Amino acid sequence: MIMASPNFQRLRALADPDHLPALRPEFARTRPGLGFGPLDPAPRILLLYGSLRERSYSRLVVEETARLLQFFGCETRIFDPSDLPLPDQVADDDHPAVEELRQHSLWSEGQVWCSPERHGQITGLMKAQVDHLPLAYKGLRPTQGRTLAVMQVSAGSQSFNSVNTLRILGRWMRMITIPNQSSVAKAYQEFDEAGRMLPSSYYDRIVDVAEELVRFTVLTRGHADQLVDRYSERKDQNQPAVIPAQSAGLPGNR
Repeated sequence: MIMASPNFQRLRALADPDHLPALRPEFARTRPGLGFGPLDPAPRILLLYGSLRERSYSRLVVEETARLLQFFGCETRIFDPSDLPLPDQVADDDHPAVEELRQHSLWSEGQVWCSPERHGQITGLMKAQVDHLPLAYKGLRPTQGRTLAVMQVSAGSQSFNSVNTLRILGRWMRMITIPNQSSVAKAYQEFDEAGRMLPSSYYDRIVDVAEELVRFTVLTRGHADQLVDRYSERKDQNQPAVIPAQSAGLPGNR
């Protein structure tokens, strides 16, 4: 069901993936998921951002996060929504950008959503990406049971409207949204001319969020099927429950 990577046309290349000038490596755990579950294969993380500006701070935050996630042993993909249509703009969502976004979501085990705050809310572009991800798609679930980290950038003082909205969306998409989050105020002051984030408490919080996302992803990855196994769906599909003891060949009825 997942397309081969050569067909993907909307993945952003990550410049200098191994260069982390704002990170103090002596304080970083290179494998924050160690002890939480299997680390092989590498956790797969999809990152979405919410602005098409040439110097998009939500994209720059996503890129910094992707570098950190790779440093922590993850495989990352950053989706470029430049040609993504509005929801319902194309009949039956028959558009290559929509299909590719869904394929990346199916590939992922965890996701990062970062939106600017505009007029007190997430951007239309951010919402459009989420709206293009159905709860069920070709018999699969592009978002359900996956982990999620939420972030936002603001031009003014620190706010949490966008991350709060993203949490609501994550719950509607039946994702496991981690407790930590990042909100970068006056984002235009937090990056150098090359688009790299300067050392700050905002950057440190992004490191914290990336660490926590890895831990929750590794912790839950072995239980993904169980986390979305529901009585109502088994009933609708006339699929009797498989009792764990029976499936393991053990005596018992629980």
